[in-house]
Amino acid sequence: MHISPIRTVIIALVTIAGLLLAIPSFLSKDQLAAWPSFLPHQTVVLGLDLQGGSHLLLQVNKAGIIKDRLTELRRDARQVLANDNGIGNLITTDEPNTAINIELTDPTQHDAARKALDGLQNNVAGGLFGVAGTAELEYSDAPDGKIIVKLSDKGVSERMSSLVAQSMEVIRKRIDELGTTEPQIQRQGTDRVLVQVPGFEDSTRLKDIISRTARLTFHMVYNGMTAAQAQAQGLPAGTMILPSAAGGEELLEEDVALGGESLVDSQPGYNQQNSQPVVTFRFDTRGAVTFGQITGANVGKRFAIVLDNQVITAPVIQQAITGGSGQISGSFTTASANDLAVLLRAGALPASLDIVEERSVGPSLGADSIKSGLTAGIVAAIAVVSFMVIAYGLFGVFANVSLILNIVLIFGALSALGATLTLPGIAGIVLTIGMAVDANVLIYERIREELGAGRSPLQAINAGFARAWGTSIDSHLTQLIAAVVLYFLGSGPVQGFAVTLALGILTSLFTAYTVTLFLVGIWFRARRPKTLRIQHFRFIPDGTKINFMKISRYVIIFSIVMTVLSLGSAVFKGFNFGIDFKGGSAIEVQHTADGPADPARIREIMDGLKLGDVQVQGFGTAEDVLIRVEAQPGGDMAQQAVVTKVKEALSVENYEIRRTEIVGPSVSGELATKGVIALLVSLGAILIYVWFRFEWQFALAAITTTTHDVIMTIGLFSITGLEFNLTSIAAVLTLVGLSLNETVVISDRIRENLRKYKKMPLPDLINLSINQTIVRTSLTAFTIFLALIPLVLFGGEVIRGFTIAMTFGVFVGTYSSIIVGGPILIFFGLKARADVPAEKASEKRADGASV
Repeated sequence: MHISPIRTVIIALVTIAGLLLAIPSFLSKDQLAAWPSFLPHQTVVLGLDLQGGSHLLLQVNKAGIIKDRLTELRRDARQVLANDNGIGNLITTDEPNTAINIELTDPTQHDAARKALDGLQNNVAGGLFGVAGTAELEYSDAPDGKIIVKLSDKGVSERMSSLVAQSMEVIRKRIDELGTTEPQIQRQGTDRVLVQVPGFEDSTRLKDIISRTARLTFHMVYNGMTAAQAQAQGLPAGTMILPSAAGGEELLEEDVALGGESLVDSQPGYNQQNSQPVVTFRFDTRGAVTFGQITGANVGKRFAIVLDNQVITAPVIQQAITGGSGQISGSFTTASANDLAVLLRAGALPASLDIVEERSVGPSLGADSIKSGLTAGIVAAIAVVSFMVIAYGLFGVFANVSLILNIVLIFGALSALGATLTLPGIAGIVLTIGMAVDANVLIYERIREELGAGRSPLQAINAGFARAWGTSIDSHLTQLIAAVVLYFLGSGPVQGFAVTLALGILTSLFTAYTVTLFLVGIWFRARRPKTLRIQHFRFIPDGTKINFMKISRYVIIFSIVMTVLSLGSAVFKGFNFGIDFKGGSAIEVQHTADGPADPARIREIMDGLKLGDVQVQGFGTAEDVLIRVEAQPGGDMAQQAVVTKVKEALSVENYEIRRTEIVGPSVSGELATKGVIALLVSLGAILIYVWFRFEWQFALAAITTTTHDVIMTIGLFSITGLEFNLTSIAAVLTLVGLSLNETVVISDRIRENLRKYKKMPLPDLINLSINQTIVRTSLTAFTIFLALIPLVLFGGEVIRGFTIAMTFGVFVGTYSSIIVGGPILIFFGLKARADVPAEKASEKRADGASV
C-alpha cells in the first residue's frame, strides 16, 4: 500500500495526456479553432459508416496491361525490324496473349532480327543500389522458325506494382480536384488501391472520376478504306478499328500521333456556334509544335481524338493549328464536360482499374449510426457503473473512476494514433466498458478471500492486488491475441473494432490495477479501517459446495449433442452468408414519402429488373428496407451496374439510397479465406501461449472448450439464419478471447490449489476451484451482459447480428468454462501435484506469489 511518488507522477501524466488528447475530439470546429495552439489538435477520425462517404477497392486490370504492352511491343518490333533494319516480317499475337510471334519473310535474316529485337529489352523496377531490375522480355525460337518475344511473369508483376504506385498519385490528383477533404488512398497488396472519401455522397460520380483511365490520344484516320471494308478484307498493317461515340466504327492508324501527356491544361467550355458544352485543352511547347506539324501536314484529312479507346470526334483538318490549343466536342452535358476536364488535368491512369468492392453510406445513415452508438454506450456505461456501486459500494466507486479514465485513455489513444472510429469500433468501446471492470472484480474477490482467510485489511488488500495481477495479465493477453489477429486479417470497420478492443484491453490493465490501487491506497491511508466490507451484493452466496463433477457426465453429453446439432445444421442447412462471403450487392433504402416502405412493391420492381435472386426485407424502422442481390454472372463490372439499375428504378417510388455494399466474387472469396485463417491463427496462438503459461493439459482443455464455444456460436448463425458476414468473424474471434478469459481464471485457481492441496482428489479439487471463482465469474459475465444488451437493443441493425452472437457467446463461454472445462482436464490426464516432481511444485505461481 506504499504510494510511490514515481507511480503518482506517472498516473498524473498519463491522465493529463489522455485528457488533452481526447478533448479535441469532443469540440466543435469553432471551439477547436479557439483551442490553444500548443495543445494537441488531432481528433478521432470518424469512419465512413459514421460520417457518410464512399469506399472503393480498385484492382489493376492485368489483362489490360498485358494487352496494351503487347500492342506497344508489336509496334516497336515492326519499327525496329522493317523501318530501321529493312527486315520483312509478319507479327501476330499468340493464343495466351502474353507474347508476339514474328515470322520473317526471309529466314536468312533470323540472326540479324534477333539482334535487333534484343534492343527492345527493358528492365523493370531497377536502379536502386545498383540493382539491374527484372528483365521484362523473354526470347525464344519456335520449331517453325518464328521468333517469340514473351512478357516474363516477373516483369508483368513488377510493371503492375509500378503502375499501382503511379495510379495512386493520379487518383490523389483527381480527388483533390473535386475539393473533398481528407481522402485516404492506400495500397493493398501488389495490385490494389483502397480509396476512402468521407462526406462524398455521389458514389456513381466518384467511381467514374476515379476508375476512368482518361487516356487521350490523337490518331490519323486511315485513308482509302472504311472500317467495314477493313473487317471484310482484312486490316491493313499498322491500323486498328475503334468504336465511335457518334455510332459506328472508325479505321485509325495504330501509331499515336500525339498523346495526352503533353497537355498542360483542360477546362470545360461552350461551343461559340451552337452553345453546346465542350472541353478545351492546351498543349505544352513541345506538344504545340507537334500538333502544328501534324495538322499542317495533313490538311484535308480526318484527325481522330480518342479517349479510352473510343473515338470522341474525328473532324477534317481545315488548316494548320499552331496555337497549341483545341477543343473536344461531343454529346457532353455541363457536368460530364467538367468531369472530363478534371480527368485530363489530373492525367491519365497508367492502367485500367476495376472496382472489385464498393461501400457507400449516406450522411443521414451515418448520423443515425452515431446516435445509435452513443445511445448504446451511454446506457451500457450507466448500467455498469450503477451495478458496480450496488455490488461493491465505495470500492465500486474506485472501479468506476478507473473505468471513466479508461474510456478517456481509449479516445486519447485513438486521437494520438489518428485511428478511425467505426460503428463496430464504438461496439468495441462499449464491450470494453463491460470487460474493464473484470480486473477490478477479480482483485476485489481476491481481497475478500484473503479477508476470509484471517488476514488484516492491509494484508488482504496487498495480497489481493498482488495475486490477482498475474491472472489478469493471462486473461487480458488471450483477448489481446484475438484482437491483434483480427486487425491484421480483418478489413475496414472490423479493423476499427479490433483497434478499439486492443486499446481497451491495454488501458484497462493500467487503470484497473495501477489507478485503482492508487485510489484504494489514498483512502486506506486516510481512514485506516479496522475492518473491510467490500461486497454488498452477489448473485451466488459465498462458500458454495456445488458438485460440478457429479453432473459432468450429463453436461458433456448435452454439449456433444449441441455440438453435433450445430455442425449438422452448418453442413446440411448452411448459412445465410452476407455479400462479404458470397459476393453480390446489398442496398439499404429509406422511404422518404409519408408512410412506411412497401417491401412487396419493391420485390415487384426488382423482379422486373431481372437481377436473379433478390431478397427484400425490413431493416430497422418501418421506412427502411434492405435489398440483397446475388452476384451477377458478368463479374465485378456487372455488380456495379446493379446499384445504378436499382437506384433508377426506386427513385421514382420515393426511395433514397442510404447505404450500398458491392463485393465482387474475387474479393468475397478472399474474405472468406481470411476469416478461416484468422480463426485458426487465433486458436493456434492462444494454444501456444496457454501451453507456455500452464501445463499442456490446461492448454488442450482451453482450446477444446473454446472450440466448443465457437462451434455453438457458429451453429447459432446457421440455425437462426442470422446473416454471417465479416462482423460475425469479429464476434467469433472476440468470443475466443472472452471465453478463454473465464477459462484462464479458473485454470489458474486449479493450478494454485494443486500446489496447496496435494493430497486432495482431483475431482474434489476442481469442484473447490470452481466454487471459489464462481462468484467472480457470475459477476463479470453479468457486467459484460450489461454492456452487450444495450448494443443489441440500441446499436442498430448493421451490427445486430454481431451483438446477438456476442451475447450468446458470452453465455456459452461462461457455461463451458464453469462446467465443461473441469472434466476435460481429467480426460487429458491432469495429475494431482503430489504426483509430479518436487521441482515442478516449486514453480512460481501465475498470480505472483511463490510457493
